[in-house]
Amino acid sequence: MTDITIIDNEYRLWVKTLALRYRKSQIKAAIKVNSEQIFFHLSLGKDIADRQADNKYGSKFYANLSRDLKDAIPGIEGLSETNIRYCKRFYLLYSEAIANLPQLVEKFDTQNLPQLVEELCSIPWGHHRLLIDRCSEDPQKALFFIHQTIENGWSRAMLLNWIDKDLYERQSKALSNFKSVLPAPESDLAQEMTKDPYNFTFAGIRDKYNETQLKNALLTNITSFLVELGSGFSYVGREYRLQIGEKEKFIDLLFYHLNLRCYVVVEVKTDEFDMPDIGQIGGYVVACNHLLKRPDDNPTIGLLICKKKNSLLAQYSLESSSQPIAISSYDLEKFYPVSVDGAIPTIEEIEANLTARIKNE
Repeated sequence: MTDITIIDNEYRLWVKTLALRYRKSQIKAAIKVNSEQIFFHLSLGKDIADRQADNKYGSKFYANLSRDLKDAIPGIEGLSETNIRYCKRFYLLYSEAIANLPQLVEKFDTQNLPQLVEELCSIPWGHHRLLIDRCSEDPQKALFFIHQTIENGWSRAMLLNWIDKDLYERQSKALSNFKSVLPAPESDLAQEMTKDPYNFTFAGIRDKYNETQLKNALLTNITSFLVELGSGFSYVGREYRLQIGEKEKFIDLLFYHLNLRCYVVVEVKTDEFDMPDIGQIGGYVVACNHLLKRPDDNPTIGLLICKKKNSLLAQYSLESSSQPIAISSYDLEKFYPVSVDGAIPTIEEIEANLTARIKNE
């Protein structure tokens, strides 16, 4: 005789599996709907721009078009007067970068989109409206944040947070010798991981401080520190001990970068950069290559973050080193929004909010 308990357990597991499968299908359907909706907004904006419809049909054009579309398509959402105005601005922001759009609009086919248009269709309309407002004169900046949103799964709040933190202006801006000492693909990826300046306002330090106090504050706020460093950084240790012959040396902060597949030595200096700093961090980089680097790891990278730097002195120092090193500064005082909501969403948050986020906001 079959045990009813076993049957019940199997049944409950089956129900949970079905529920999970259904939720996944809903998410896929929601993403598909979002892609079609964004593509329609893009094509509508192109129509308005090409026809010069807002000039041709008078001052009430947007209100009339919104009303007429709602009459023609009962129950339609997302075509308010305000949204239609955004559609034109949406198209104009990216129009110079879109090569094949006329052909695509005619076919209205979202299955074979160019990469750029596919990326535009991959984030919610609410994100686009934010980018239109904040990056209206700079399509490259807007595209940068689209790529970052896709890569990191940013919520709208997180996107706004990074815009306000001047991420675009800081990303990849550290001085480095990567191009001369690393192969091309790796050097580009290494440069992209850098910022200048780094925003350490989360450390909460305002008065006089020393290196120990600063490093303590960074590690006390390790989540914020890792978010500021960027995606891919995994913390290994502080004052990481290296036994070099009979000498002991200690690295300020050691990380492993999951995307670059290499160790990253981080030295934090509360003084202005000086030439001897290059020799110190270069020695740590070489030591890590000998003592820690595995055969399938890429060469270790050094990141020197100083209170301030003289760019010419830093560049001369970098040219003197054969090790991959970047030099940046940090900022403790500039005010930035501190919310990191959406940086690391839970599965439950994703399932609960995805559909809502991709609707018109």
